[in-house]
Amino acid sequence: MPHVIVKLWPGKSEAQKRKLADAICRSVMAELGNSEASVSIAFEEVESQDWAEQVYRPDIVANADRLYKKPGYTM
Repeated sequence: MPHVIVKLWPGKSEAQKRKLADAICRSVMAELGNSEASVSIAFEEVESQDWAEQVYRPDIVANADRLYKKPGYTM
């Protein structure tokens, strides 16, 4: 615990994904106090033409009340 899933369009390199996974892991450890051994991170590539159906509507619109960072808004 925790397990983080990053959904993104295809095209990012393995090096980019490893770098992002490392940054997410470090942030989780710092903010939540978890050990590195307890953090897992996965990437799910979703084609742009499938984004609305597979990500935007089910994960963002349907769960807007649970989003801590909404698309289109700066933190």
